[in-house]
Amino acid sequence: MALLHIDRTQARRIAVRAQLLDATRPTGLLDTLRRLTLLQIDPTAAIAPNADLVAWSRLADAYDPSQLQQAVERDRSAFELGAMIRPIEDLRLYLPDMHTRPRDAKAREWLAANATFHRDVLALLAEKGPLLSRDIPDTSTVPWPSSGWTDNRNVTQLLEILNNRGEVAISARRGRQRLFDLASRVYPTVAADLSVEEAARLRDERRLGALGIARARTTAYPVEPADVGEAGEEATVEGTKGTWRVDPTLLGQPFEGRTALLSPFDRLVHDRTRIEEIFEYEYTLEMYKPAAKRRWGYFALPILHGDRLVGKLDATADRKAGVLRVNAIHEDAPFPRAAVDDEIAALAAWLGLDVARAS
Repeated sequence: MALLHIDRTQARRIAVRAQLLDATRPTGLLDTLRRLTLLQIDPTAAIAPNADLVAWSRLADAYDPSQLQQAVERDRSAFELGAMIRPIEDLRLYLPDMHTRPRDAKAREWLAANATFHRDVLALLAEKGPLLSRDIPDTSTVPWPSSGWTDNRNVTQLLEILNNRGEVAISARRGRQRLFDLASRVYPTVAADLSVEEAARLRDERRLGALGIARARTTAYPVEPADVGEAGEEATVEGTKGTWRVDPTLLGQPFEGRTALLSPFDRLVHDRTRIEEIFEYEYTLEMYKPAAKRRWGYFALPILHGDRLVGKLDATADRKAGVLRVNAIHEDAPFPRAAVDDEIAALAAWLGLDVARAS
């Protein structure tokens, strides 16, 4: 098969369309989740929690955060694993990998040394679950060794391991706190019909469908990779080095764009190297920098207009004052200010806030 050659405009449009950020909006939350494959949970809520902000940028005021809570906690049409919310249909793609955990020798040895602790936690969840981690006694015989924040946090560490093994599952959240229960009471019965290798291949295909265009191999990211193996078709992109993988179903489709405000954790911009190569756009999340060293703001939102990333919105939701404070709009490339102003107004209305602009 001849190698595909596409220009940057085509590459950008493929990525935007795959992420449901073109003019044709998805029909609902589950449609969005199934096509994006995940919504990432992040505790930072300078404007709104990441999962909600990503959903709003696709669905606008048709989305309410209670819909996501209902999908995870009541309908069980979605599940949480590794701080990612995924459609329940994809559970079968993760179970084969979960059943091989933990792969790390340190974790395996620690789990084996705490067999009684392991049994105690499962028995308590069976009797009283779902439970918060603080409601589970620590009966470990060997503490978890760490030089970091997990040092001696034995209950939390065991729950993480058992969650990754598919023995316990996150049943719900109370604020930022997770409620754990036996996986058999949270997950539906799923046929064990995939090998580890086949499941990994299908996850690559799903990921490429959500990204549209990606590298076969790239920088490793925790939990969710940014690369897609041999999924899709190989292609070169004008002005970039090496080859890419492209979802062939997204080639040659008509494109109509729109203006959108994106979370810094949005999958369109999550791989910073990819957006520099394809969108020629620079972005760094500056919340960890001293205020004096920030160029764009604490939690600046990338601005998408059509098939270009054109700027950053420095804004903060001040719920006590009842306003969305717009500190600055940084322009990387020309864009119609009215379209961005309309999106800011829509975001504020969805949050139940008024817009307050810096003088």
